[in-house]
Amino acid sequence: MASATTAQLLADHRASGRFFSAGGIGSFALDAGPPDAEPVLCVHGVPASAFLYRKLVPELAERGLRGVAVDLPGLGLAERPADADYSWSGLGRWLGAAVDALGLDRFHLVVHDIGGPVGLELAAADPGRVRSLTLLNTIVAVETFRRPWMMEPFARRGVGEAWLASVRLPGMFYALMRYAGVSRHVSASEIACYVQLLLGTDGGSAFLKIMRGFERTAENQRRYLSAVRSTPYPVQIIWGTRDPALPWRHYGVQAQLAAQVDDPILLPAKHFLQEDCAPPIADAVARIAR
Repeated sequence: MASATTAQLLADHRASGRFFSAGGIGSFALDAGPPDAEPVLCVHGVPASAFLYRKLVPELAERGLRGVAVDLPGLGLAERPADADYSWSGLGRWLGAAVDALGLDRFHLVVHDIGGPVGLELAAADPGRVRSLTLLNTIVAVETFRRPWMMEPFARRGVGEAWLASVRLPGMFYALMRYAGVSRHVSASEIACYVQLLLGTDGGSAFLKIMRGFERTAENQRRYLSAVRSTPYPVQIIWGTRDPALPWRHYGVQAQLAAQVDDPILLPAKHFLQEDCAPPIADAVARIAR
């Protein structure tokens, strides 16, 4: 059977979710599972969107949970206001408005990539609403964080615009995704969806602002450590060990030491482990939810 086209995949993605507004910014959410079940809020990073969780959300629903994945402003199907605050703390405040708009009183939190700092802003601000925290290939010790080589150019003015233009070249983004992100089980059409959802309606301008809004300060790090250590909720770490962007031996171990987790779950996946390991991730989230 021929694989679905990019247009078909994007149409299916749009049809499987719903649009909502929070903090004056329109966005999009995948939302599946019993409406009265415990919600699991899934937060993406870059260069991604809720599309990254399209396999995990239904897996969570099959396990009796309500899977919810939202598009952060500036990415995916969310709006991209020129004057929005695209810093980690700004996106964290927007995420707080989003959980209110979606009616999520208390929730399990799953974070990935820079969705880690964004989600940890929310957890630090209102820990009583978090039932559990799952860290997926993310960063906690942000003060010493250095962008991976394939992402660093986006943070530099002029260079970032040129690097973003290269994303449009046939094969460029595909090669980067194959190298760092996903296995051969993810089709070329699926990878192409990431490009369209990244560029969106503004050609990726908001994405560049996100890449230039990293808050790698001691204050932010203290806040994120408070959200993973000695918390009123359980914390677990799930890591794709074939990730060359955020390798386990450095960033994974940092997260493990920060959260004081004794038994991290290590999976044979690259950076976007949700693509290749949705069932075991859902199993682990269901276990910690219980």
